[in-house]
Amino acid sequence: MDSAFRTLTLLAGLVIVGIIVVILGSLLLRAMPSIEQFGVGFLTSASWNSTKEQFGALPFISGTVLTSFMALILGAPVSIGIAVLLTQYTKGIVRETFVFLVELVAAIPSVIYGLWGLLFFAPIVDKYVIPAINATPLGVLPIFGQQSYSYNMLLASLVLALMITPIIASFSRESLIRVPTDQRDAGIALGLTRWEVITGVVLPYARTGIISAIILGLGRAIGETMAVTMLIGNKYQVTADFFSPGATMSSLLANEFNQSPSVLHNSALFEVGLVLFLVAFVVNSFARLAITRLSHEGSS
Repeated sequence: MDSAFRTLTLLAGLVIVGIIVVILGSLLLRAMPSIEQFGVGFLTSASWNSTKEQFGALPFISGTVLTSFMALILGAPVSIGIAVLLTQYTKGIVRETFVFLVELVAAIPSVIYGLWGLLFFAPIVDKYVIPAINATPLGVLPIFGQQSYSYNMLLASLVLALMITPIIASFSRESLIRVPTDQRDAGIALGLTRWEVITGVVLPYARTGIISAIILGLGRAIGETMAVTMLIGNKYQVTADFFSPGATMSSLLANEFNQSPSVLHNSALFEVGLVLFLVAFVVNSFARLAITRLSHEGSS
């Protein structure tokens, strides 16, 4: 019986590995015409012209990186603050209510975020947020241009930050719960305040899990499609100006995959999908390694 169960679990594991291999292989096979045509230059070219059949992924790679990391910069501190609130400052029914709300927000479909951002949040960003940024010293930074558009990378980044916040908060909360009570008690016995215990004892002890939570949030931001497609403006350009429209790898696939008129165009889209798959795979692998390290630290 044990042997049969072991065989079944091994087969289940092999199925997962097989799915990854099949996905990677199919993407690579369909991307080969583009790889052979453009080579490494595909990753560094800013041209995307289906009429001339000139394709380069740089606008979409840069758009993905910029919006994802801006979302991380905006969302990670808030997420960690929520996790600290849930584990250190709330108890009983209040804590359970907040935990339920965080998990509920994490379960909202991305298209709902996109609709909300489109109808409600975009006018607020255009009327209040962008002028407020321009009125501060941040306005002189090159990432904030003089001309703004209704749909831009900042709007997409803000909504992405809202989407990844409950994910990072939930995983960070789990890491903070793992901190032994003895660690907190020792800090209190030394005369530390609650805030000093949190910043000097709790957060350093849970840092590996918090980092893994942030990386998982980054993976979600990189792969997000619908909300970003609806809000980013979908202009194929390489720009670091968050007030300008842009595009990401996932938004490109959503916009053009069913409209590719040629074999080379279709292959270029598959190559973009291959790059997106590899980036997401690497990011989530790093997160898994961090979680594994956290588990080993907890057991020791």
